[in-house]
Amino acid sequence: MAVNQQDSADRTQTARPPTDHTVDVVMPAHNEGAAIGATIREFYEVADRSAGVPVRFVIAEDGSTDDTCDVVRAVAEEMPVRLLSFPERKGYSRAVVDGLRATTANVVCFVDSDGQCDPADLPRLLQRLEEYDLVVGFRHPRRDPAFRLLISRAFGSVYRRLFPVRLRDPSCPYVVIRRDALDRVLTGSPGVLKQGFWWEFNARAQARGLRTAQVPVRHRERIAGQTQVYRLNKIPRIAYEHVLGLLALRRELRQLQNV
Repeated sequence: MAVNQQDSADRTQTARPPTDHTVDVVMPAHNEGAAIGATIREFYEVADRSAGVPVRFVIAEDGSTDDTCDVVRAVAEEMPVRLLSFPERKGYSRAVVDGLRATTANVVCFVDSDGQCDPADLPRLLQRLEEYDLVVGFRHPRRDPAFRLLISRAFGSVYRRLFPVRLRDPSCPYVVIRRDALDRVLTGSPGVLKQGFWWEFNARAQARGLRTAQVPVRHRERIAGQTQVYRLNKIPRIAYEHVLGLLALRRELRQLQNV
């Protein structure tokens, strides 16, 4: 269900008029109370204050049971933050889609809320966006546990057999995209892959013919806490769901191309 149809949504936003150069930054959050405050503040200080890129934040909170919402509301007293909060857990992909659809700026950025993406890389991504519709980061080197890297490589081999996407890091959660291009990518039924949204996003972008650039980005250790999605005991179920999702996604994209 679309964000603007959710009566239970918590919309917290500071009053700051947008400019033509404002970038909406989408961050999903599920039980990220230990990290998200520092992530937002660092991103604002580095991108907005230091690099001169005016940013607004859309936090797509997804049924957290910790103090994530309280932390975000506190940060919203200091800087432009909009909180989309829902009591039920929808999953990473649905939260991301709702966050992206809630944006209004001509340029949209996405980063995860765990602090692993470096805001100092944003100006370089935006510079490439002058020539492209979409700019995707690739983590170099990638700072994730060995089991995450192994799973990603195995899934990537299946993914590339099904989709003609030739990105070095199609699951990287650091992208910038133009508004018109984002609207094209979000047509259809995005969110088929419940957790692996960026694999899906890039397949949809390729199917829509988006001009895409790749830029190396720094990848850091998490600020705090642990991943809320790819825990070891959840991997078998996620892998099974992802393979089914890839097949469903391929069917959908083929149908869209035939319309």
